Amino acid sequence: MSHLDSYGSIEPRGRDRVARPALPWPERGLEPGSGVRHAYADQPVVTWTPEECDETRQDDQPTLVPGHPDFERAWATGPAPTGGPDPSHPGGASEPDPHPGPGPDPSSGPEPDPDPSAQDPFRPAVPVGPASAPERPRRWRGRRRPIRGGGSAAGHGRSSRAGRNLPAAIGVGLALGVLILVPLFTVIEAFLVVLVAAVAIGMWEMGRAVHRANARPPMVPLIAGGVLTVGLAWWSGPDALILGLLVTVAATLVWRLAEGKTGLGRDLTAATLIAVYVPFLAGFAALLAAAPDDGHLRVLVTLAAVVLSDTGGYAAGANFGKRPMAPTISPSKSWEGFYGSVGAAALGSALLLWSLFDVAPWWGALFGVAVSVAAVLGDLAESMIKRDLGIKDMSNLLPGHGGLMDRLDSILFAVPTAYLLLAVFVPMVS
Repeated sequence: MSHLDSYGSIEPRGRDRVARPALPWPERGLEPGSGVRHAYADQPVVTWTPEECDETRQDDQPTLVPGHPDFERAWATGPAPTGGPDPSHPGGASEPDPHPGPGPDPSSGPEPDPDPSAQDPFRPAVPVGPASAPERPRRWRGRRRPIRGGGSAAGHGRSSRAGRNLPAAIGVGLALGVLILVPLFTVIEAFLVVLVAAVAIGMWEMGRAVHRANARPPMVPLIAGGVLTVGLAWWSGPDALILGLLVTVAATLVWRLAEGKTGLGRDLTAATLIAVYVPFLAGFAALLAAAPDDGHLRVLVTLAAVVLSDTGGYAAGANFGKRPMAPTISPSKSWEGFYGSVGAAALGSALLLWSLFDVAPWWGALFGVAVSVAAVLGDLAESMIKRDLGIKDMSNLLPGHGGLMDRLDSILFAVPTAYLLLAVFVPMVS
């Protein structure tokens, strides 16, 4: 028994179906139901300027510029030759027939095109005759070339070469600078509040990011312990900073054990990483600011070295960057940008430390080089974490920057380095 066609046809299927005669289409490029429309007819016309043709033209290719004789021969009207010399080829090479077969007898004269509807019952009848015959399309016989410099993305401008919204990034950066410098030079205790808020937000972003690795660190003891760690460093020095880290890790362990042993190792590993990466490293900023008499200046020269490193690296990398520094971690970083970071930080730090602390310029340059290297390593470390987690930014909290941790990554590695070097170059007075 024959089955009905689900698309509305009553033609039998399977074994009961009668073999349909071969379709009369002479070439595979002509689709049934489209007349004599060629498959290339829908493609856009590629326009080339004479300069582009001179740059890319090869000796065996015709010149494809509108108005040039080679272009007109390539777009010649009429059926494609199936044998003999190719008029569109510069050397006159023959073009083989892609579908050889018995052709009409040349002595009998031209034959009219058969009516396809007579053999295809699903195609509407098309009147055949000299008056109703459609005009043959212009067939492309030249070699196809890629479209250069255009397309749908050509009209969309980018804000910067780094793919960021540059005006928003500059505005947010200036706002963050004001938020840090104003309390730093007015009420130093207000700077501690800003630092604690930044640590809490950074820990929240890190805890949210590690969820992609199926890690669920307890955030309540982590954030509370991070705030305690920064506060202890501010009031009691480096020993209290280490104590605060140990208390944070222990409180997180106890809290997590109360939730069960499933995934315990994974969650504790993520929690320890967050506790060391954010509050412990940020605690050195509290140690810098808590230095008597010149704590605000120590923080200032550290932040200035980081900003100079980022700015010099961006300028050098955007204009001269060719050799990738770590393509598997951060493809946008180059060795030329790294040299720009080190040079800018060294020069600026030499001037700042000499003017503010009366330190010899070569020691100030060494300070800038060390801080710049630490800042670049911190940036690469977070890029590696984000690549492992499969994310681009820690969050979308700051327009043009991503998350707060995307701005703190270089600073977190720079402040311990600056604290140690300034303790040697500029001894503290207790």
